[in-house]
Parts: sequence; C-alpha cells; structure tokens
Amino acid sequence: MTRDIAGPQPDPETQAWWEACGDGRISVRRCRACGQSHFPPRSICPYCFSDDTEAKEVAGTGEVYSFSVMRRAAKPYVLAYVTLDEGPTMMTNIVTQDIDTVRIGQRVRVIFEDTNSGFKLPVFVPV
Repeated sequence: MTRDIAGPQPDPETQAWWEACGDGRISVRRCRACGQSHFPPRSICPYCFSDDTEAKEVAGTGEVYSFSVMRRAAKPYVLAYVTLDEGPTMMTNIVTQDIDTVRIGQRVRVIFEDTNSGFKLPVFVPV
C-alpha cells in the first residue's frame, strides 16, 4: 500500500461496487435507456435521469486524463483522473515507484489495495 488509506463507508447504492472491488473486479453503471456509462455508481443515470441502470464489469484499463503529485504528504503520491476504456472517468491514485514519470495520456490498469476497513480500493499502475 502506498499510504494508510481509510476505508470507504458503503451505502446501499455503492455496496455492490465495493464488494466487486473486493473480488478484484471493477464495474461502472450503464443506463439501459440512453446507453451511457457513468461513474461513480448510482442507480439514477446522470445523463437522462432514468432509473433503468445496470452494473457492467469493465476491463479496468484506461489512460491518465489529468493528475497531480502530492509532494507535501509524508509519502508523496499521485492523485489522478483516469478515463476508462469504456468511457467514464474516475478519481484514483497512480501507484508507481517513480511518480515523476506519470504523464497525461499514459496507459494504466487497475490493481486493488487493502484499506484499513477491509475493503479493497481500486488504484492504477502504468502499463
């Protein structure tokens, strides 16, 4: 683990997502009405407001959309937005030995790190 990460506090809408992460899977919600995929997981589509959504497992690969290196932390880390190959963008961490090599457009893949609550957190590593 890159640093001590507090675990999530799942609610009814996110519980299944966190359980999938615990199994090493990542998913996004897809709206059956308009076809858009979205993240974070929620039952109402943010594009058309339909409640006809479903969880779809995704590959867990994408590219760095934007990032910032947090150097003032006890152990510096990279906070980033990763755009998944399936479309949605999620805020996450990039885990790498050399934080100065992270670049916009860089290909990444998901891995899962333990948190102090027992849930696993999806983070990304360079491909």
